[in-house]
Amino acid sequence: MPRPDWPTAAAFLPTDRSIEALQDAASGCRGCPLHEPATQTVFGSGPPDARLVLIGEQPGDQEDLAGHPFVGPAGKLLDGALEEAGIDRAAAYVTNAVKHFTYRAQGKRRIHVTPGTWEVRACTPWLQAELAAVRPEVVVLLGATAGKAVFGPSFRVTQSRGVLLPWPPGGDTDRYGSGQALATLHPSAVLRADDVEAARAGLIADLRVVAGALEQPGRRS
Repeated sequence: MPRPDWPTAAAFLPTDRSIEALQDAASGCRGCPLHEPATQTVFGSGPPDARLVLIGEQPGDQEDLAGHPFVGPAGKLLDGALEEAGIDRAAAYVTNAVKHFTYRAQGKRRIHVTPGTWEVRACTPWLQAELAAVRPEVVVLLGATAGKAVFGPSFRVTQSRGVLLPWPPGGDTDRYGSGQALATLHPSAVLRADDVEAARAGLIADLRVVAGALEQPGRRS
């Protein structure tokens, strides 16, 4: 359970659960302390009826300033990997498990800090609302934080990577529709890898599995 002194994002969700209404409401979220040092809420973006949803960890420095997900170095790597896999990013809805940038100051630099369990739990209502509004056919979990936010704290990307899993977890198809999910590396992990080209090739291979799933007849319900 979230810390009792944190309201969590649930207290800030609007009655209208359309993507546009959720985005507007999220700009005023005070569901955890991360909003205090962040420049702004970085909500998801993309078609509200996208067949594909990509979920990352949290916005980075450039995303925090721009107000859009995956626009920095990791976003550029993701764009290239999606293109090589045959996936149009413009047709995907892209978001993060946590909507505010978590960092520590180092001189003039802001250094990424992985969000803690409490931050992820506090922000989960936004992610759940996005997924319920979009009702995607395929969900891609980019990294451990996204995987745990969706499938629970015991989920391990290393154990399930590149494999199509039933979506949604728990079988709540009335709320989320039905489809498949796939976990893979976060693009920032690729950039940090000892062998960047090998890690990038692995990400592209996983995304090609996603491309194949998208070629199947639509499952939206």
